[in-house]
Amino acid sequence: MSPEEAAWAALAQVRDPELDRPITELGFVARLVTGAGAVRAELRLPTYFCAPNFAWLMVADARDALAALPGVTSVEVVLLEHFVAAEINRGVAAVSDFAATFTGDTEGGLDPSLAELRSTFERKAHLAAQDRLARALIAAGAEPAGLGALSFAAAAGIAPEAAEAVARRRARLGLTSDHALCDDEGAALPADRLPGWLRFARTVRVSIDGNAGFCQGLLRTRYGLAPSV
Repeated sequence: MSPEEAAWAALAQVRDPELDRPITELGFVARLVTGAGAVRAELRLPTYFCAPNFAWLMVADARDALAALPGVTSVEVVLLEHFVAAEINRGVAAVSDFAATFTGDTEGGLDPSLAELRSTFERKAHLAAQDRLARALIAAGAEPAGLGALSFAAAAGIAPEAAEAVARRRARLGLTSDHALCDDEGAALPADRLPGWLRFARTVRVSIDGNAGFCQGLLRTRYGLAPSV
């Protein structure tokens, strides 16, 4: 694998924290340059006013992903055409934290590392992935009422791709569970709670998928990109 291919592969592991999709797939990587141990990535977002905390997470995650590559000695990740791009670029380059850079936005107890925000979106992504797993299981013939009692191993045997997506999200959360579907603590879902939980999981998944399509449409319009992005 060439240095450029390795850099693209690393960036493919960076996800939009709200949409839970790779920034490469969303078209957020505008340019990538590699050479002599140095990597420069330029990121773009659908609008000039995308939330600074989301932008910060993606820029910082991209920097960390590229810096972890073997042989890379210098990393520069630049956010383009955003209303606080200068502040984000300067803070991330200095390996700073969000609260230290945006001191006026920390009143009310904002978590300086944005760990709480990241965890919130990881939980949403896990919930949406479980909805996709539930739908795959039902499509394969599983009874909706019996999903709460289904083991994760059994679910993986029926719908391996959807189960793998759930497993990835549980790993990011540090969550272990033997259940195909579980709550935020990894516990099984009782039969009386399951129908309401499934409806809520579907709502979260539809919201994430809808936002992803909306953001990609805005990005295409802003930068005149082909619909395939």
